[in-house]
Amino acid sequence: MRGELWLLVLVLREAAGALSPEPGAGHDEGPGSGWAAKGTVRGWNRKTRESPGLASEPDRTQLSQDLGGGTLAMDTLPDNRTRVMEDNHSYYVSRLYGPSEPRSREMWVDVAKANRSQAKIHTILSNTHRQASRVVLSFDFPFYGHPLRQITIATGGFIFMGDVIHRMLTATQYVAPLMANFNPGYSNNSTVVYFDNGTVFVVQWDHVYLQGWEDRGSFTFQAVLHRDGRIVFGYKEIPMSVPEISSSQHPVKTGLSDAFMILNPSPDVPESRRRSIFEYHRIELDPSKVTSMSAVEFTPLPTCLQHRSCDACMSSDLTFNCSWCHVLQRCSSGFDRYRQEWMDYGCAQEAEGRTCRDFQDEDHYSASPDTSSSSYDEDLTATSSSLFIDSLTTEDDTKLNPNAGGDGLENNLSPKTKGTPVHLGTIVGIVLAVLLVAAIILAGIYISGHPTSNAALFFIERRPHHWPAMKFRSHADHSTYAEVEPSGHEKEGFMEAEQC
Repeated sequence: MRGELWLLVLVLREAAGALSPEPGAGHDEGPGSGWAAKGTVRGWNRKTRESPGLASEPDRTQLSQDLGGGTLAMDTLPDNRTRVMEDNHSYYVSRLYGPSEPRSREMWVDVAKANRSQAKIHTILSNTHRQASRVVLSFDFPFYGHPLRQITIATGGFIFMGDVIHRMLTATQYVAPLMANFNPGYSNNSTVVYFDNGTVFVVQWDHVYLQGWEDRGSFTFQAVLHRDGRIVFGYKEIPMSVPEISSSQHPVKTGLSDAFMILNPSPDVPESRRRSIFEYHRIELDPSKVTSMSAVEFTPLPTCLQHRSCDACMSSDLTFNCSWCHVLQRCSSGFDRYRQEWMDYGCAQEAEGRTCRDFQDEDHYSASPDTSSSSYDEDLTATSSSLFIDSLTTEDDTKLNPNAGGDGLENNLSPKTKGTPVHLGTIVGIVLAVLLVAAIILAGIYISGHPTSNAALFFIERRPHHWPAMKFRSHADHSTYAEVEPSGHEKEGFMEAEQC
């Protein structure tokens, strides 16, 4: 009997062991196991994300979740016309570190060791294809000299740095360590993780696969935004040559880009204005240099926007043609994200042939133009924290403007704004008022020249303060009218007046 009971205990123990996971399953095998070989289950796999209440064990790092906001289909947003503007100025100095250089490993940020309150897995991006989501930074990141607090992370291996969400996210205004048609939703091991500790912001595309090229292996790379403006691209796993990646379904890019937006009159509705994006600078990396264990560092160079006074701006020795706009209290070359405001306030004309002393002697400032950000196309701005990019165009929509730079730029972007614009209704009102005054003057001239005409008698009859005296005279002194014999037409008029 005891033997049978012992056998039963053994069978139950084996069954329980078969149903329970092995002690090491789902755990990292040491600090570097975040980059384990294909097939190894990592500490932030999808099973962990689906069980947020599971307590983390002492020997593992478990990242917190970011469930993201609602979704927004990109086909509900309007398209943007994008053009490229030539700009030979330098905004960044780039340095490539190969796999054999220690610096490439030093610049890699190990998200697996991060504080779980600072590193989060974006659940929506980690489970879908062609989607992007807004994220707020904990610090102002200077991008081409512009302080940014919000960015948009995309599943396609890039960060969109623009303010206005539209379908052409891949065209410009991006930080792209490796922009391609990645699908994090393909594998349970694929995640999009971001990390923010107040001085650095990291986005990591971890073990993501190319759509349609899943058999080539997974990619692991990251983009690091430092508070001082430096940008680092780190590449951990690049299983294939980047030039081999097809761009037929999604643009393939590595580098940086920025643009400014201009409001132009719409060809269909002249009263309305359409937003166009002009890319003024782009940095393209050699895709053949993007390999496993390599890194690229971008160090920002000074721009006109850093100068806060007229004297510093006008004495700047930068290669940019810096000008001071006294109305805006801003130093700029005119080629930045504030170009629309620079044009609206006539800053280019204001600075011509003037010195800082001339600005100081001015007592009056130019009035604000009748334009504001609220009049911009508000329907272009996404109000949701995440959005689909299903309708993302398969080709880069960027077009080259043949009239780049100089006067050609000003003439092609937007007509120069000089003073407050006059609306069509105001012009029509002025014309009608002038016509009415002219008609009254002509009528007065006609009546004064034809006192016995029907029009003259019409106004005489309707002058209450004068008509009783006329009537009294006509009845009291008939001789007055008898002495002067009126003509036939005038007599007929008088007879009508007498009868009345």
